[in-house]
Amino acid sequence: MSCCPPSPGAGQSGFRPVLFKPSDSAVLPASVVVPGGTGLIGTDKPHIRFDGETPLRQGRVDEFKMSSGPVTNADFAAFVADTGYVTEAEHYGWSFVFWSQVPDYIGETQAVPGALWWRRVDGASWKCITGPRCVLADELPDHPVVQVSWNDANAYCSWAGGRLPTELEWEHAARGGLSDVRFPWGDQEPDDEKNFLCNIWQGRFPQHNTMKDGYLTTAPSVSFEPNGYGLYNMAGNVWDWTADAHRSNARPGHMQADNPVKVAKGGSFLCHKSYCYRYRIAARIGNTIDSTTTHIGFRVVWDNQI
Repeated sequence: MSCCPPSPGAGQSGFRPVLFKPSDSAVLPASVVVPGGTGLIGTDKPHIRFDGETPLRQGRVDEFKMSSGPVTNADFAAFVADTGYVTEAEHYGWSFVFWSQVPDYIGETQAVPGALWWRRVDGASWKCITGPRCVLADELPDHPVVQVSWNDANAYCSWAGGRLPTELEWEHAARGGLSDVRFPWGDQEPDDEKNFLCNIWQGRFPQHNTMKDGYLTTAPSVSFEPNGYGLYNMAGNVWDWTADAHRSNARPGHMQADNPVKVAKGGSFLCHKSYCYRYRIAARIGNTIDSTTTHIGFRVVWDNQI
């Protein structure tokens, strides 16, 4: 089953993608250098075959810089203040919120068939993460920005003088100098009792999260231990949008010209091995470019010229 809700409806919001010239005044997120070389992508030991995880293969990667963690609410707020940008969810007037994040006063919400834990909440956006008068982005300045579409992420990256990573670049960076490993730290499994190596779900999904890792939803962008390249939260916390189109034989209808599907990597705070074992490096999902949720963010890469 999919980790994520469907498209809110291509073209219905009147939103038009926009790119910016790099801003000379932009305060950029902290970044690290990811060395070039032969990068690995995929796995020969797939766990979710219909996601297109296999086979393990190699590709050439040039040196680049990557933001140390996902872009934060404070980072995105600076972009909006400088450009007046209005996100896709704000154009729609609503977004998807995980059921247990919906405040009681919101009242009845519309569920997604097949994934009833996702609810449509009017007024939810990057500023008001779970709906009007709810969790506010400015109260969590160091947490990853969420409720941003691929189009929104692409707009920010252009303003920052960077771009979204390719899937190969993302996996190469996530491995942190290690070889064919499952996670950014190696092969040790996170669990529900003692090995809290990243921000994922503990307990029974989707009914109860024990929060033994300390977080019910997002953790700060820079938290837990970094990998060998100094990158934080390459597993769990929030999904990272990538530049690449998502293709899977199991989803032949996912490449509509008017609403293409892009790869997201890394898993989120909603992942659990019993349901969504996608916080592994080789794991992947595909989401339409207008999708916005409480568990998808992004990070920036820069070609190493600055």
